[in-house]
Amino acid sequence: MTDEILQNMKGKFLLAIPGLPDPNFSQTVTCMCEHNEFGALGFIVNKIHPLLTGRELFEDLEIQYDKGVDTLEIYLGGPVQPSGVFVLHGPPFEWNETLRVTDNLALSNSRDILEAIALQKGPESFIILLGCAGWGPMQLDSELRDSAWLTCPVSEEIMFSTGVELKYEKAIMMI
Repeated sequence: MTDEILQNMKGKFLLAIPGLPDPNFSQTVTCMCEHNEFGALGFIVNKIHPLLTGRELFEDLEIQYDKGVDTLEIYLGGPVQPSGVFVLHGPPFEWNETLRVTDNLALSNSRDILEAIALQKGPESFIILLGCAGWGPMQLDSELRDSAWLTCPVSEEIMFSTGVELKYEKAIMMI
């Protein structure tokens, strides 16, 4: 077994293999935002929080919001750090705490982007997520070698413009 990353997954979708028994990842599409020798970080982009909407989130964070965002869907980004709030988004990318994932996609988790979204002044394309998916050093690489995941390039169209119930199917078609 080698201790080097065979293929960097940053900027790719990680798709659960059909029949994956882990309920956290069954039929999921995970946008990979970081992958290096220290581990990997991704966000599930096809699971909606069943109870939380924009209104509740912004009220919990004491952020002033426009009525137009009160029904905004909040995603379950993964089982790690479940109270962490993250935003996957398109341009602009000038927010505090922003990590570029691709030329057209970034990850932010600062209050300024949430305040802008709450007032409908944020990025045109975005999803707000609670929690993330994380892998320790070489853990994802081992799972990839064991064929536990399918991969394809990230698609902003799938992430931002496709209904949550169709994201997995459309991403599978990209393989």
